[in-house]
Amino acid sequence: MRLSTIALTVSAVAMSLGVASAATVEETKKTLPEALQGEYENSDTVVAKSPLDGYTAPERPWKWCHSESYQGNPWRVALTNELKRLVEGLQDEGVVSSFEMSDSNGDAGIQISHIRSFIEKECDIITTVPGSGTGLNAAIEAAVDAGIPVVTGAAAVSSEKAINVDSNYYKWGYNMADNLAKALDGKGNVVMVEGIAGVSIVDQQRAGAQEAFKKHPGIKVVRMVNGNWTPSVTKSVILQTLATHPAPIDGVWTTGSETRVVAEAFKQAGRPLPVVTGSVTGDALGYWKTNPDEFKFTGGAVLPSWIGQSMFRTASRVLDGQAPVLSTIMIPVPSVEMADFDAWYADCMKPDSSEIFPVSPTDPVPPAVMQAYFGSDKPAPGWDYSKIPQACK
Repeated sequence: MRLSTIALTVSAVAMSLGVASAATVEETKKTLPEALQGEYENSDTVVAKSPLDGYTAPERPWKWCHSESYQGNPWRVALTNELKRLVEGLQDEGVVSSFEMSDSNGDAGIQISHIRSFIEKECDIITTVPGSGTGLNAAIEAAVDAGIPVVTGAAAVSSEKAINVDSNYYKWGYNMADNLAKALDGKGNVVMVEGIAGVSIVDQQRAGAQEAFKKHPGIKVVRMVNGNWTPSVTKSVILQTLATHPAPIDGVWTTGSETRVVAEAFKQAGRPLPVVTGSVTGDALGYWKTNPDEFKFTGGAVLPSWIGQSMFRTASRVLDGQAPVLSTIMIPVPSVEMADFDAWYADCMKPDSSEIFPVSPTDPVPPAVMQAYFGSDKPAPGWDYSKIPQACK
């Protein structure tokens, strides 16, 4: 179901969710619209009751602190920049007094010390992209015990005291595989390019994809490789696969942002371009514009902008005294097909535009979705999708 459909069904029930605080987790899930209930199926993310029972929202202006675990690729930098831009908008309004950010560069121990430092500085809220699903739990719980809510994004933690803004990566992997199989009319050879081995998200994506491929017995997975969500690594493993597998390859399943380099690798090897799944990016849209008859894509939009926006909308609602009905808010991944490309493309997007990420032509998380998760139609402070900068600005 598309998010526009969800929005139509959410508004009718959003206000009834205020009574869900006394219900069990499963009972609370059942008060959500059916489409949002499905976002929790087969997910490994911990889901508990709202961790904000007894929480008293602080007086304005708020002190906002953000703990990053890695800034080593354009996607993560773009997420941070969007969150910072939105918080600075609240600073301009006098709603936020300061925004402080730290970066642990992949070291969980350093990130723990950063979070504990934020506690000592008496931040009013801590947003974070956690570098570990379990390693930060004690520091997060110390923050919550000190009256500081913690909102995670782009990765979840297992502590029931955190508020996770997450997506269902099993479902994401399943949808990519199912769409790919349908694009191939249910038959063909497929290569699976996974992210970083051992990461829980990767395991969930693989499990979803394998389940989907079972529905299409004519699809044969001929190779599974790790591209580490890194363009250079992905291109290298694809070229190696093509050199050792002379038989036709009809599709490439990925869940990251490397669709353009996959296409380039096939072209470099003199092989017909396959149907490629993944997340839409500026360089992929630029490649499509340059090669409209060759590039074949089916996927979605796991974009840093709307993940940063979802973290902001969640955290600003919490600071405003609104509590989510569950500890984990599942944000549906917007689908994007080639028929949608004109609406996503912008003139600044070229095949080498790896640092440019498209902006959805409509709000990928309609307000009614957030209303359902908070049981309130009161908007998030500082939020107006019509003011989101376009990709070329």
